[in-house]
Amino acid sequence: MTYPAAAVTRLSLLVDLASMLSREVDLDAMLADVADTLASALRAERASVWLVDAERGDLVTRVAVLPEVEQLRQPLSRGIAGHVASTGETVRIDDASDDPRFDPSADAKTGFVTRSVLAAPIREGAEGPVRGVVQVLNRAGGPFDEEDARYLAALGVQLGAALSLTTLRAADASGPGLVLRGPFNRIVGTSEAMEPVYERIVLTAQTDATVLLRGETGTGKTLLARAIHVNSARSHGPFVTVDCTTLPGQLVESELFGHERGAFTGAERAVPGKVELADGGTLFLDEIGDLPLAAQAKLLRFLQERTFERVGGRSTQSTDCRILCATHHDLERRVEEGTFRRDLYYRVRVVQIDVPRLAARGPDEILRLARHFADLYAERYGRPGPRFDPSALGALTAHDWPGNVRELEHWIESAIVLAPDGVVRVERFPERPPGRTVDRADGVVIAHDLSADDARAAYVRATLDRCDGNRSEAARRLGVSRNTVAKIASAVVDQPPQSREGS
Repeated sequence: MTYPAAAVTRLSLLVDLASMLSREVDLDAMLADVADTLASALRAERASVWLVDAERGDLVTRVAVLPEVEQLRQPLSRGIAGHVASTGETVRIDDASDDPRFDPSADAKTGFVTRSVLAAPIREGAEGPVRGVVQVLNRAGGPFDEEDARYLAALGVQLGAALSLTTLRAADASGPGLVLRGPFNRIVGTSEAMEPVYERIVLTAQTDATVLLRGETGTGKTLLARAIHVNSARSHGPFVTVDCTTLPGQLVESELFGHERGAFTGAERAVPGKVELADGGTLFLDEIGDLPLAAQAKLLRFLQERTFERVGGRSTQSTDCRILCATHHDLERRVEEGTFRRDLYYRVRVVQIDVPRLAARGPDEILRLARHFADLYAERYGRPGPRFDPSALGALTAHDWPGNVRELEHWIESAIVLAPDGVVRVERFPERPPGRTVDRADGVVIAHDLSADDARAAYVRATLDRCDGNRSEAARRLGVSRNTVAKIASAVVDQPPQSREGS
């Protein structure tokens, strides 16, 4: 059976949407693809995706086929999109100028002339809370029809299900709207400290440049490397990871470049290396600072010439793969010590991305990540919707997190496993000292049983004190805005200062 081109396009949109959910896609790019494909499928001049901002209570175009403006915002009480978001109805209008719900302000900003409109709610299920609105304008050859309306309503439900599996999840699943938890799916974080990281991911994803991700263990370097790959032109190719800390010295070369049959005892057949397996995709060398010197020389040759030889082989082979690297080591010191080649250091450090430690991302980010992991593990282990006891929030913001995001995830998973009632409590964390104890974060002593607001205020004020009152520097260290520091500091100015370690 032969299907019409428009029907194929409509079906492919649903299939493509489903395939994106498990990857670290750029959420704006994903929604832009939806809008672009949707406009083609419904023969519309324009398509847009409006989301209900749960924090501000209005509508925002996260993406739109609108080249004139980057973003539009409007209250829920205005326009056709606002009507759909408020009522949950699918609306089809043949002549927008004759409909009292039509708001011409967007046309005034863009210079576009809206004639016909089709808009449907984005929601989880037919009766679920509205998360946003998907809208198409000006169908070629006449107004939108009932078949178009049924398709768009179905797409709105599919899009709602898709968004529920991304970091654009609602803070309260029972209420309307969404909260942006980060620009990339599966990567949670909106702090100022992460902004330069995201910016470099977007820029480097557009190229094949070699990238070095640097940061402490547990900061999420592997997840960020995957985001570069997934949002690059190589996204449909393989993402091959090599953990350089686990490679035995005598097998490093074989692991990277493969070996021929009979190359060594036990080599009964030819085996391709990770470099070959990554052909057309990305090779991620995790903890490259632990790569033995002998293997460093071979890797350098590959980076320079893009050719290699299998162990025991004589023929020169080539492969087309992009190289991403990560390390928690001080590579400059290793270069001076002679354990890491200087020429290789410059080859892998074409672009450097510094990943901040969790404590530097600020208390808001810590709690945002904690709630993300709580939702994740509550669903995995069949626990009720998670809730945080105030003392648990205080403990989370007071801890220094030497193990970073990985340690935080371990704490939350443990607490959820031990919480049949879904309540995350201090005593359910794996590393809580007994009694009314304190935790030291950057030398600041904070009681565990403080409320989340009091613990946060104490930490901010102590950090400001250590910065000699410099709010800009305190904001940089905390990963929040200067206004946030000023507001919190003024709110606790009459409270006694926190103790310092050793005082």
